[in-house]
Amino acid sequence: MSKEFVEVEKVLERIRPALKDHQGTLKIVKIEDGVVYLRFEGGCSDCPVVDVSLKKVVDITLKGNLNWVKKVEILPSRLEIS
Repeated sequence: MSKEFVEVEKVLERIRPALKDHQGTLKIVKIEDGVVYLRFEGGCSDCPVVDVSLKKVVDITLKGNLNWVKKVEILPSRLEIS
């Protein structure tokens, strides 16, 4: 695991308890050139609140705690086929 991955995980661990209340979580997809790519999973993957407020919270929290983060990209949820 890269140093950046570990740092992002530590910050996300402070956000995840609120997501767990809604059976959701955030997953790091990749980190590249100061851009953190994330995906909401579980109950957060199709929640309308994620689009507005939660994405801003994640962006502000990561940039505010990790000065190397230039941008936070929230990728669309993957369609799970069982």
